[in-house]
Amino acid sequence: MATTVKTPATKTAFPKAAVEKALLDGLVDGVTNDAVIKNYKIPEKVSDLIKASVYVDSLMTVDVLCDVEPVIGFELPQHVVKTGGYRSIESAVQHVLGRIEREWNKRHGVKA
Repeated sequence: MATTVKTPATKTAFPKAAVEKALLDGLVDGVTNDAVIKNYKIPEKVSDLIKASVYVDSLMTVDVLCDVEPVIGFELPQHVVKTGGYRSIESAVQHVLGRIEREWNKRHGVKA
């Protein structure tokens, strides 16, 4: 008679660093492209741009969710993005990152 050993299910940790990088990269590209198209100046250093007071449109942020979905393995609802946009890339990332993590936790049965 064979004995089956069950291994406990492991919870996959939220890939916070990878999600944050996808959000930052996408929003930096979006804001940079917007500045070129609309001909306004933005800081040259990415670290300064992330903290700068620049308008981050909610539609741009929703588009960037497409860059995050392959990282987390599921489609994100648009409501993770605040209607009306954000005042900086940093504030957009902080807000959306927390909401994406909540969606991840729901999907993976993690109780906060």
